[in-house]
Amino acid sequence: MTDHAQTTIRQIMDSPAFKAAVATLTAEHDRMVQDIITLTEIESPPFNENVRAKAWMEMARAHGLTDLEMDAEGNITGMRRGAGNGKLVCIAAHLDTVFPGGTNVKVRREGTKLFAPGVGDDTRSLSVILAWLRALDAAGITTRDDILFVADVGEEGLGDLRGMRHLFQKGQYKDRISAFITVDSPDMDRIVTGGVGSKRYRVTFNGPGGHSYGAFGLVNPMFAMADAVSRLGRVPVPAKPKTTFSASVTGGGTSINAIPNSVWTDFDLRSESPAELDRLEQRFLEIVGEAVKAENEARSTHNGPVVADIVKIGDRPAGSTSEGHELVRFAQAAITAQGFETRFEYSSTDANIPMSMGIPAIKIGSGGYGGRAHSLEEWIDVEPGASLRGMAAGLATVLALAGVAD
Repeated sequence: MTDHAQTTIRQIMDSPAFKAAVATLTAEHDRMVQDIITLTEIESPPFNENVRAKAWMEMARAHGLTDLEMDAEGNITGMRRGAGNGKLVCIAAHLDTVFPGGTNVKVRREGTKLFAPGVGDDTRSLSVILAWLRALDAAGITTRDDILFVADVGEEGLGDLRGMRHLFQKGQYKDRISAFITVDSPDMDRIVTGGVGSKRYRVTFNGPGGHSYGAFGLVNPMFAMADAVSRLGRVPVPAKPKTTFSASVTGGGTSINAIPNSVWTDFDLRSESPAELDRLEQRFLEIVGEAVKAENEARSTHNGPVVADIVKIGDRPAGSTSEGHELVRFAQAAITAQGFETRFEYSSTDANIPMSMGIPAIKIGSGGYGGRAHSLEEWIDVEPGASLRGMAAGLATVLALAGVAD
């Protein structure tokens, strides 16, 4: 770790202003917990984050953010102005959860643990960045750089990072953001410096169909699909950079005694390396063609051949931020100073988009502990000790990045 990062973080943490900010985090910890509960109990399924977004926007308005707005994609953006003539850094947490509308999101509390779908991923983080705002204001801290706070949409699943794509590629701040931190999940020990890229496809295999007995011998889309899945399963991929594939969801057909006229499968291809991901994608597309060709050669196409309809349903770019970059070192120094062990890892987060564009970006946790993310038994522990240490580490990282004005 560089001496500069450690020195900067120590100077920030030893300053009376930062200590005053942490005192506010401590005094208002229960308020932060109540914000978690309030936001968690507003369901926020993929592509329908609007109600929670508006609730968070009103919370942010009460905390004095300026230029608050909902952009064309549904992100909420707001500005905390710096001393002037500085850069623009962005701090984000995502609004969406993986759970469909109608999921029971009522929070159950047992001691210091909160149980509910989405409570940790990423609702806690939405509440923590609001707590940071209150602490900065109460301590009278002015940063060198402007800080753009974002509650974004579309981080999960088929949301395909649509909120971040808009922010960095179409939004009003797209050419101004110099560095990016996404706050996602409670855990402080993992700093994401690499973005796992993914290509996702739905392939529908169509054919003439027919009676399973009477039309036996005609081409069968199910056989072509099974052949494609089997061929993909034999593709060699490197362990490093880690590269993976999966045939994930499937459906189709009409009856046990009918050759299906249409079946489909969703495929997920991933890699830490853009080059390896491109190579795997190309091989996958070849495999689909080979499986279709083999089926059409194996059986009769008298009533028509099998054809494949290939639709890309997800495309997350890979990227990385050097472990030696100042942003990474600031985060590591701050988190270590609060007693957490750290390690660097690759993951698929909102940071993928800026990473892929060459903008320094990382993912850090929001503090405390949690488990069972993406399940109905998801939980977080809001015990003040680890919670406040994590929140303090995150706030120190933001101040090191944005600078403290003299």
